[in-house]
Amino acid sequence: MALCSWFCLLGALLAPIRVLLAFIVLFLLWPFAWLQVAGLTEEQLQEPITGWRKTVCHNGVLGLSRLLFFLLGFLRIRVRGQRASCLQAPVLVAAPHSTFFDPIVLLPCDLPKVVSRAENLSVPVIGALLRFNQAILVSRHDPASRRRVVEEVRRRATSGGKWPQVLFFPEGTCSNKKALLKFKPGAFIAGVPVQPVLIRYPNSLDTTSWAWRGPGVLKVLWLTASQPCSIVDVEFLPVYHPSLEESRDPTLYANNVQRVMAQALGIPATECEFVGSLPVIVVGRLKVALEPQLWELRRVLRKAGLSPGCVDAGAEPGRSRMISQEEFARQLQLSDPQTVAGAFSYFQQDANGLVDFRDVALALAALDGNRSLEELTCLAFELFAEEQTEGPTRLLYRDGFSTILHLLLGSPRPAAVTLHAELCQAGSCQGLSLCQFQDFSLRDPLHEKLFSTYLRPSQIPNASSPGSPTARANGTVQAPKQKGD
Repeated sequence: MALCSWFCLLGALLAPIRVLLAFIVLFLLWPFAWLQVAGLTEEQLQEPITGWRKTVCHNGVLGLSRLLFFLLGFLRIRVRGQRASCLQAPVLVAAPHSTFFDPIVLLPCDLPKVVSRAENLSVPVIGALLRFNQAILVSRHDPASRRRVVEEVRRRATSGGKWPQVLFFPEGTCSNKKALLKFKPGAFIAGVPVQPVLIRYPNSLDTTSWAWRGPGVLKVLWLTASQPCSIVDVEFLPVYHPSLEESRDPTLYANNVQRVMAQALGIPATECEFVGSLPVIVVGRLKVALEPQLWELRRVLRKAGLSPGCVDAGAEPGRSRMISQEEFARQLQLSDPQTVAGAFSYFQQDANGLVDFRDVALALAALDGNRSLEELTCLAFELFAEEQTEGPTRLLYRDGFSTILHLLLGSPRPAAVTLHAELCQAGSCQGLSLCQFQDFSLRDPLHEKLFSTYLRPSQIPNASSPGSPTARANGTVQAPKQKGD
């Protein structure tokens, strides 16, 4: 109790002063960042900046950045190992990525170049710092952007030391440090040696983690600034030289570096990754959500006192019927506006805010629990399979297949579409028959176990527990928590 009172007192006295001073320093960074690129054309910015601009501005930003983190309570940055030169390792990969404080790793790395979202350019001060850094920018809204980023990373990484090192957080988002998320292949595409960099926060209280379903930005900032002293350890591991096979296969290269870093950290290397804000894991040929929205929908309906088996779905097989939120409430016999809005939001809406009632019917059937898996997969097929122009055969095309997997397992739709194409290619057809669909979902031992476990939410342990289906399938014991960058 005394410790708690002391911590609260520090929060009330120390944190406001620290945060205020840190923001002042943040805005002092802007003139140095602006000066480095002022008057330079886009063509000139395609080459590394040299001369007085780099000497003055680089050292100014480096010194003020260290002061900023010092004011926030990071009094000590302990460095272990030796940072490799640009020629020895053009790329640095840092993990685990657990907080918005992780850019502190740039300081002992002498401000390497980074990869960031193009949208961050519009953020005051941050945008100026990204221009100063000559960051590699990727746009989530431009499909061609990722290809250009790959080409730029390869160009800089193979410049023979002309460009400074490029630093990646290969997990792509923040986790809770209990396990390493699956590494994205972007840092490994060039096939050049990389140096792994480990980030640890060995403090008695973990105030820095900014993770999925964890505290928000302001709370993490306030709690960290309330600590008398925060310590961060940055450890440089030996340079990882890829084999010929790894240099040709970025995914293999990424997986092997992930395992090396996980072993050094003493935590599991998982197959968990994030598609948008959805945490997913690979099981067999499937990508499935750690916690499908179907489970949350079950909790919402139970709280409202509704039994899914009491609802007469009446969806017409093979034909979509779009319904509004009001009709959804009437169909499910829900009266509380908050419950209706919450339950309705679990289904994909079109441009007019309507949902396909077949989605609702399948979700309710899965939550009912009185159907066998064979009956449920038959119902799913009947709802979403389409009639053929010739002959009586009905086939399940990619849209219906991806909808079923998304509803029942939380699979990302793009991943489900890719899987559907693979299954159809094996059968030399554009769609799946009922037999083929059930071969995939029920007769494959791993997939059958996955379907049976996911579709019985009342019997499922927490997804992050050792007994969860994803943990058993992949040999991991802790599912990481996340919050997007």
